[in-house]
Amino acid sequence: MSERYLDANGIRLAYDDFGNAEDPAILLIMGMATQMTAWPLSFCQGLADRGFHVIRFDNRDVGLSEKMLTARIPSTVGMMLRAAINRPLRVSYKLDEMATDAIELMNALNLERAHIVGVSMGGMIGQILTAKHSDRVHSLTSIMSSSGAPHLPRASKKVTRALLKRYLGLVKPSLESTMAFQRLIGSPGFPQSDEELKEKVRAAFQRSFYPPGFARHMAAIMASGSRVDLLKTITTPSLVIHGRDDVLVPLACGIDTARKIPNARLEIIEGMGHNLPESLVPVLTDLTAGHASAVTSSLSLSAASGAA
Repeated sequence: MSERYLDANGIRLAYDDFGNAEDPAILLIMGMATQMTAWPLSFCQGLADRGFHVIRFDNRDVGLSEKMLTARIPSTVGMMLRAAINRPLRVSYKLDEMATDAIELMNALNLERAHIVGVSMGGMIGQILTAKHSDRVHSLTSIMSSSGAPHLPRASKKVTRALLKRYLGLVKPSLESTMAFQRLIGSPGFPQSDEELKEKVRAAFQRSFYPPGFARHMAAIMASGSRVDLLKTITTPSLVIHGRDDVLVPLACGIDTARKIPNARLEIIEGMGHNLPESLVPVLTDLTAGHASAVTSSLSLSAASGAA
């Protein structure tokens, strides 16, 4: 790893990049309590090989980016109770602030515009960024994410039970328990070997382990609510990718996201769950690079036509 650091939105963010800095930029935004290293190197390099300058970063409160050490750690039970009775949640930050982190990262890197690619919570952040800063976004790709509409289905009962046990401390984070959870939400059509999964989980634990960030990310999602009205305002070319076998964020969430964004394109991947295994990388690379390339070509044609 060749992490670098910069100040963005008043906090220190860790990032790295791939490819030629003169090429169109793709900004990768990772999901809840997940480090930027969860973006497979093969995916990042594959996009760079297709002519893009790829930047990935650790969100606040995770990985090697700054931890919000003075921020309160929300009670999971308390959050659930307040949400159940429609009481406002007391949180340290919401997804809007995390979207501002991404914009300020772009500013610090002198990126006027970028293609935005977000997975899970990162897709939610990307949606907000695109809606509120359309002049900074060439295209949006939202992967295994959601609009946050309250009527949408939740995670499967088995996944919900597993999450609650982790939240309540009944299952301690460990190599074995994390691998078991990853198996639960993984992609049945794109299986990972024990060696691949173990290496990914072990490397993540060795790089950074910070449970309070998990709680605050979950609180940010819950407190941010629905993005339906925002999505309806997006005019940026958008691609929504979702797995048919996602048991954490069900397929209906991706379908709803694509319906809410005007003219969005929906790609449903058979056998895909809620992870990014190596065997899925070629499919994701083709879809992501293809979408960004088409938009880049269209922009170049428009610019040439305007100059003529």
